[in-house]
Amino acid sequence: MRLVIARCSVDYAGRLTAHLPSAPRLILVKADGSVSVHADDRAYKPLNWMSPPCTLKEGEEDGVAVWTVVNKSGEKLIITMEEVLHDSSHELGVDPGLIKDGVEAHLQELLADRMETLGEGWSLIRREYPTAIGPVDILGRDARGTTVAVEIKRRGEIDGVEQLTRYLELLNRDPLLAPVRGVFAAQEIKPQARVLATDRGIDCVVLDYNALRGIEDDKLRLF
Repeated sequence: MRLVIARCSVDYAGRLTAHLPSAPRLILVKADGSVSVHADDRAYKPLNWMSPPCTLKEGEEDGVAVWTVVNKSGEKLIITMEEVLHDSSHELGVDPGLIKDGVEAHLQELLADRMETLGEGWSLIRREYPTAIGPVDILGRDARGTTVAVEIKRRGEIDGVEQLTRYLELLNRDPLLAPVRGVFAAQEIKPQARVLATDRGIDCVVLDYNALRGIEDDKLRLF
């Protein structure tokens, strides 16, 4: 990962146009090729970003460093560096992903054995499907044959939706799997997480742990 702190302005040119005036900002360049621009607020959310696959070209205009990031659709993120305050690179290696507690691990096992509870005709491809950024809890197919990535949590929060989003970006680059849609499954899903998931086209499923164990009526609530 490369971390750059610079006084910069940012212009986005694509389906829409956007401009960030000059200010000190943090720029992250990750190993997957993504580039994101952050302010010192807004928690984890960047001001602007370009998701992979994309290319970064570092150039110069009138003696000022200019980064041009272009994605496969031809959209551009242009970062004009007026003053670089910090520039460092760090090798983080492959992230092992979030470690699940016993309930989450058991939910994964139960759901993998009973994929039909997600819908008639659903089938399992693999549990713990490996990706470059960690394993997907469950990879399966729905009744139409569409590949589905299922992320399972005991309590569904925003970070879980973000994790599933990253998996989907990677999986959809594989022509043997694409298109891949997502299902965010948890015993409890926070309202903010549900809103974010819906905005990203991810289905939310509330899991009944006892029902999956066969203790109560066998139902999942799909929203």
